[in-house]
Amino acid sequence: MLPPGSVGLVTSDWQEITEPEGPSVSRVYDYLLGGSHHFAADRVAAMEFLARWPDATETMRVNRAFLGRAVRYLAERAGIRQFLDLGSGIPTAGNVHEIAQRAAPDARIAYVDIDPVAVLHSRAILAGNDNAIAIQADLRKPGEILRHPDLQAHLDLSRPTALLLVAVLHFFPDADEPARLVAELRDALASGSYVVISHGTTDGQPRHVAEAMSHYAQTTAPFVPRGHAEILRYFDDLDLIEPGLVRAPLWRPDDPRDAENAAQVAVYGGVGQIQ
Repeated sequence: MLPPGSVGLVTSDWQEITEPEGPSVSRVYDYLLGGSHHFAADRVAAMEFLARWPDATETMRVNRAFLGRAVRYLAERAGIRQFLDLGSGIPTAGNVHEIAQRAAPDARIAYVDIDPVAVLHSRAILAGNDNAIAIQADLRKPGEILRHPDLQAHLDLSRPTALLLVAVLHFFPDADEPARLVAELRDALASGSYVVISHGTTDGQPRHVAEAMSHYAQTTAPFVPRGHAEILRYFDDLDLIEPGLVRAPLWRPDDPRDAENAAQVAVYGGVGQIQ
């Protein structure tokens, strides 16, 4: 039995984790995606969010599908065998390691998240997969991530790597200088590496979407939707892969029908390559 307020794994099957105080971004997102790794506070926050933006789950689903297509493209067509997923949350509902390792069984994945409960869940999910690890670290301190001994033992950043920043940068206010964080991480990667970014936006969206995002910020973490030009800055010094920075469903859709009503999706996505 764990003491009150502690966090830990207590079984080796589906490791029960003591409920923390308050909702978290990663667990609310898991709930919105239809996952099962969340607590009562996360469900309450998610339902309040959905009451303001009932179609939000579609944007979440489309964002997750973009991540899947980008990872598949990088593993199958670009030959990438290393993936660094920052702000990864809980790797369920179309996770990176399954998609990458389906295309390339030797692909290595490092998940990084600041939420200790998300990391514990991740480690439980990844048990038995020697090519995937989960690390607790803060994206606001990229140097600590890059120097983390577990990361250095798992990935060789002197070789091409995919840096995944999917649905995470909008949780960083301007004061955190997210463009600087991206640049510091980008500059640590080898030539031939890729950067994958998706980011929430209110471009062309009805008022209730912005109101829902503002409420989300009050209950979980700061939420800063940005416009196309602001998000494009994250791709400075990168060669954008066609079709560039676009609404997420427009990035290399598997079926043209998937791109219908793309303007209604409140997220942009893009992939850039380091030369």
